[in-house]
Amino acid sequence: MLFIGIDLGTSAVKLLLMDEDGSIHKVVSKEYPLYFPRPGWAEQDPEDWFAQTVEGLKELISECEKSQVQGISFGGQMHGLVALDEDDRVIRPAILWNDGRSADQTEYLNNVVGRKTLSRHTGNIAFAGFTAPKILWMKDNEPENFARIRKIMLPKDYLAYRLSGTFCTDYSDASGTLLLDVEHKCWSGEMLRLCGIAREQLPGLYESWEPVGTLKPEVAAELGLTEDVKIIAGAGDNAAAAVGTGTVGDGKCNLSLGTSGTLFISRGKFGVDENNALHSFAHADGHYHLMGCMLSAASCNKWWMDEILKTKDYAGEQADAAGLGENQVFFLPYLMGERSPHNDPDARAAFIGMSMDTTRADMTLAVLEGVAFGLRDSLEAARSIGAAPKRTMLCGGGARSPLWRKIIANVMDMKVDLIESEEGPGYGAAILAAVGCGVFPSVEMAAEKLVKVISTVEPEEELVEKYERQYRKFVGFYPALKRL
Repeated sequence: MLFIGIDLGTSAVKLLLMDEDGSIHKVVSKEYPLYFPRPGWAEQDPEDWFAQTVEGLKELISECEKSQVQGISFGGQMHGLVALDEDDRVIRPAILWNDGRSADQTEYLNNVVGRKTLSRHTGNIAFAGFTAPKILWMKDNEPENFARIRKIMLPKDYLAYRLSGTFCTDYSDASGTLLLDVEHKCWSGEMLRLCGIAREQLPGLYESWEPVGTLKPEVAAELGLTEDVKIIAGAGDNAAAAVGTGTVGDGKCNLSLGTSGTLFISRGKFGVDENNALHSFAHADGHYHLMGCMLSAASCNKWWMDEILKTKDYAGEQADAAGLGENQVFFLPYLMGERSPHNDPDARAAFIGMSMDTTRADMTLAVLEGVAFGLRDSLEAARSIGAAPKRTMLCGGGARSPLWRKIIANVMDMKVDLIESEEGPGYGAAILAAVGCGVFPSVEMAAEKLVKVISTVEPEEELVEKYERQYRKFVGFYPALKRL
């Protein structure tokens, strides 16, 4: 049997073909445009997602026995607003997770409606990236478009809808809309009232491993697959990546160094930190998780290398780094504002502490360390409510850097595990498809069997102490600069 995981990312859709033993047979990636119509805005055309997904599926299964494909599931960029009219046409380009246009609506929700009210109804406070502020922005700024809305969905769910005809989402992705009562796993009537939308405009709710339907006949015919291929609900990208790294069950941790950076801690029970610095979301394993998200992680290093140093030799630049834990240069990683823990779309990046003897290598090291410190901020919030993991999985493009892995292990004072598969959300989505097709009785049992740790980076006591002193300096910079 074969299973397909579709990872709908910000720059490309990545499709993965996996068998029931967890072996990856093929991976295909298809890019699509990302639009920035105004500073701070980010949009995509959902039709581009679907077109490239179909092309990717054709290439993915071109050499396999198509009758063996049993299920398709998803991991996808979260929070994006996809709005359809009564004829199922996309009303406007999707407003993405990293779009900052809804700052006024976010401020209204947090400061007029109130953080305590939001947390009581959803378990979370408003962030500019979340879906509910985007809906309010559309209501305030595009009332004609808002009036046409008949269906509101998230990016990956648009693919599920086009493939199966089922209007659906899963609890993990729905958690990031600020419309879900996360603890009780139902849409919040109060939040719907505040946003001026009706229950029938929102999709049906499923667990991430649940089948939502099968391939439409016309889609099956185009792909050469059978019509009984199951479409499985899937999960938000971070929850799917957590499944793909085995971060399921109580107390497991995963750090992602992708375009954005996340700290993800799986929990058996629902919980909220005092300042709502972390997201309290449903997990793809049927339970809950805490998640801190920084908007710029590996993208900080990409910006520094590609745009400033004008080089693609990432490993060569890092080879000159020295003096770990002793760098006098600090970097604030807020190139696109920040989510956890500051919730400040106006925050900006900065280098601090440079002198006449500062080197290129010092600044390169500062970028890597700054991202690690930013993730440490989220870990401190988790520790405040008793979530204190001693080891973590590490995934994302940044995980390929031995230097960055070492920095993470010592800044966090945690063992850092690398796994055999680097495919994150796509692999997790394929695992969810296998569970949905009955190969495994639960997500936890599937992850336990399929996810394999291949190496571990241990923290070093002396380096941990040095980075602790560095981190204490780092936490003072943002509040000092905020008023500027």
